[in-house]
Amino acid sequence: MQNQQPQNNNQIANPQTGQLPQVKGPMMNDRDFINDGLSTCKYITDSLNIAIREASHEQLYNDLLQILQETHQSCRKLFNLMFKLGWYKLEAEEQQKINQAYQQFSGYSSQFPYQ
Repeated sequence: MQNQQPQNNNQIANPQTGQLPQVKGPMMNDRDFINDGLSTCKYITDSLNIAIREASHEQLYNDLLQILQETHQSCRKLFNLMFKLGWYKLEAEEQQKINQAYQQFSGYSSQFPYQ
């Protein structure tokens, strides 16, 4: 009999595909490599955002902005791959909490300088 973790009803995920070891050893598997790539992309986009805000040379600014866009696209592709393979799960929020957050923050729009 195979041990399975109970499925969370609020979880948004695809069925896990591929053969991952039940007991993880020291070697990196496909999931580890893709997850490492996604983490690296996130780090790079954070760093590029700072560099772009502080770039004083126009061409440097434009080049960094292009690199940022390409890096975001790479992040999205890695996320989509992990989600497709069932290696990235999301937690669904209850509709009541979504409605409460909407009510709370929709009133803030009256504080914006431009309507």
